Amino acid sequence: MPAATGEVTGVGLFRRKKDLVDLNERSARSGIKHKDLMLLNQMVKHGADLSVPRHVLHYSYFTSREAASAAAQEAVSHQWPSEVREPLPQYPDQWALVSERPDAVLDPAFVRDSTDYFEALCQRHGGEYDGWEASI
Repeated sequence: MPAATGEVTGVGLFRRKKDLVDLNERSARSGIKHKDLMLLNQMVKHGADLSVPRHVLHYSYFTSREAASAAAQEAVSHQWPSEVREPLPQYPDQWALVSERPDAVLDPAFVRDSTDYFEALCQRHGGEYDGWEASI
């Protein structure tokens, strides 16, 4: 069973403290959430040059078409082309909002600011922010 934050793990003389990080907390150095830093790290491990513009998508979900459409209009006005997608059969009350940019440079300010923007957008329109992805 995994150890909770601050628990001692290991056996015998070789015990060590396992520090667990809240992935939604921000790095003190960059201000980026740890989950976003992990994604950036995986991209670099797979050969991505983060200084090169790439296609980025942000995903949000809303309980009504009206809320999703209002959020889409706001995102478009902030230079985020967006599409409201019909609910999947297994999630009949979740309209997806997919917002994208084809030319994003994943520097710390962009990652932090775009994530913060979509979290606030969802909060204003009663949605749930589900994260982002980018081409390698």
